Amino acid sequence: MKISATFTLLSIFILPLCSTPTFSQSTSKSKIEEAYRQFEKDPALKNGTVSLTVLNANTGEPIFQQNQQVGLATASTMKIITAATAFDILGKDFKFKTNLYYTGSIQAGGVLHGDIIIEGSGDPTLGSNRYPESQEEQLLNKWIYTIQSAGIKEIQGRIIGDDSRYGGYQVPGGWIWSDIGNYYGAGISSLNWRENAVGVVFNPNSTIGKPATIEKLTADLSYLKIVNEVSTGKNGSGDNVYAYSGPYASNIYIRGTYGLDLKKTIEISVPDPAYDVAFQLSKALSHVGIKTAEPPSNGKAIASTNIAKQLLDTHESPDLANIIYWFNQKSINLYGEALVKAIAYQTAQKTETNEGTSLIQKYWENKLQISSSELNNQDGSGLSPQNRVTTAAMAKIMQYAQSQSWFPEFYKSLPEYNNMKMKSGTINGALGYTGIHQNSSGEKFTFALLINNYSGSSSAMRNRMFTLLDVLK
Repeated sequence: MKISATFTLLSIFILPLCSTPTFSQSTSKSKIEEAYRQFEKDPALKNGTVSLTVLNANTGEPIFQQNQQVGLATASTMKIITAATAFDILGKDFKFKTNLYYTGSIQAGGVLHGDIIIEGSGDPTLGSNRYPESQEEQLLNKWIYTIQSAGIKEIQGRIIGDDSRYGGYQVPGGWIWSDIGNYYGAGISSLNWRENAVGVVFNPNSTIGKPATIEKLTADLSYLKIVNEVSTGKNGSGDNVYAYSGPYASNIYIRGTYGLDLKKTIEISVPDPAYDVAFQLSKALSHVGIKTAEPPSNGKAIASTNIAKQLLDTHESPDLANIIYWFNQKSINLYGEALVKAIAYQTAQKTETNEGTSLIQKYWENKLQISSSELNNQDGSGLSPQNRVTTAAMAKIMQYAQSQSWFPEFYKSLPEYNNMKMKSGTINGALGYTGIHQNSSGEKFTFALLINNYSGSSSAMRNRMFTLLDVLK
């Protein structure tokens, strides 16, 4: 009787404590379900599709799921999948290397009878102003110093930007024409430069509808023809400027309107970044008195991969953790495509985007049993409207990340919206958020929310999505 009484007494105190997590999760589930039901009644979603997955971040158990197995366009929420894959496969300390070579021989008087070659391995940060060690001026000065230190005073050849590793400059399949001429639609090669973009500074006309002239470019692109068809928009109309070009184009057309009161540098993509870096180095060498006999070129000028080369310099990129920080913080599409290519090349010596995305699919199928129909990724950035991913797959990968050694760097890379750490995504007709959040009660959630084919403004829909996600706070 004494033992039985003791067990009964302890049960009074222990059982409620044991049931607290279940009660808390049950409470969260009912709140989330109620908030979701209110959200899906929104008239803006009448013809749309909404998918929400919320997991217990401590256990990985589902708390709420709706349409979790429906593949939807992801927009930039795709970046968290690319980032997690890159961290897991390449490692957070991975660095790209860019080599500077010369061919031929250096003769009396410092005359190089050969070429200077900048050989790329896919570094998306080369020439980027986000990293002090990778800035354009810094790199050009280092390369000039290196060439001078080798005793080269004249080049009886040319500067070659070698982008041959990935077969030249490419745009992932499925990207649309109105994107690829702009900075966010810049293509990818093994020799990227200045994030494959250039800034255009406009001078609007005082009369609405009249041409907005180009005041300057942020880099010398005098080797290209830029056709400016931009007109001046009314006050408050903002940036409606779009550039149109493609890989290796010699003409860039810029169209649309630039608001009368707008103070913004418009960024457009560069059609041949390998040529551009060769052009910029050739020009910089000329300024210090080192002339080249022939005009600069891209990797197509290299007839054989077995050509004898002498190493002058090796530039290392920032480590992967720093690359992924800016990749997610500023949603740089180029970085996503560079990571997909790097994954393909490092794991299987493959170079095509579709080979990289296929490897990513197989990786997560083996790792987490996510089928390719749940993770039908066409690129690494989410810019392709053909991407189709389920929120169940996205949340599962986000959940996996939390148990990995690289998670602190991954978590740091996530932007903050609505006082929650999460990655956003926006393309025409698609919005998404995926992240990790711990509320004031100590509950921690992993979540993914995707919406396709909504009506109305994107800003209004974002606010409604924030209201829904507020239930996790």
